[in-house]
Amino acid sequence: MQVDRRTAAGGAALGAVVAASLLASPEAALSVAASAAADPLPFGVALLAIYLVRPFVAWPTTVVAVLAGYGYGVALGIPVALAGAVVTSMPPFLGVRWLADDSRFWGRLGDAGDRFFGSTGHVRGVAAARLLPIPADAVTCTAAASGVSLPAVAVGTVLGELPWTVAAVVVGSSAERVAARGLGEVGLPLVAACVAAAALLLASPAYQYLGRSTIAA
Repeated sequence: MQVDRRTAAGGAALGAVVAASLLASPEAALSVAASAAADPLPFGVALLAIYLVRPFVAWPTTVVAVLAGYGYGVALGIPVALAGAVVTSMPPFLGVRWLADDSRFWGRLGDAGDRFFGSTGHVRGVAAARLLPIPADAVTCTAAASGVSLPAVAVGTVLGELPWTVAAVVVGSSAERVAARGLGEVGLPLVAACVAAAALLLASPAYQYLGRSTIAA
């Protein structure tokens, strides 16, 4: 069976990301960026670079949001981190749009995404998926393979990442807590609240979908 170039490129890219995620730790990059926090311009450049590199090393977006809170505080850190969440979703989104073809893998992924986003609506579906504690890049790639538009992904990302981002920025805004590099101090209550919010967003589409399935049966 002949493998086309795009499928081979996709497999190679996935393998590279897995290898990079195992070998690359965010500690060094975050330390370098944090050392520039006293000067807004170099810090902003370093933060942008980390957001652009992040999907290639599979770091959580909340880790970078903690850094944004450390450098900019809560008031400025939240919009900066939300913008960063959108920016960092662009490489995987555009990459999947280029790689996706009619092969079995992309077909199955696209079909699964079509059923989900077709039932929920594009913005609602992306927002609900982003609220759940699952890898952000998995949501982005599924949306891209399903034909969800870039504006819908951007708006859904902002809405879904909002509670995670606020919590991470608040953690990072305290210099004493930045070493945590995550949401350990927020923990289970935040996860439970985000899952509950996602359930509320999905309740109506799920009810309608089940109703149609019952009628069809």
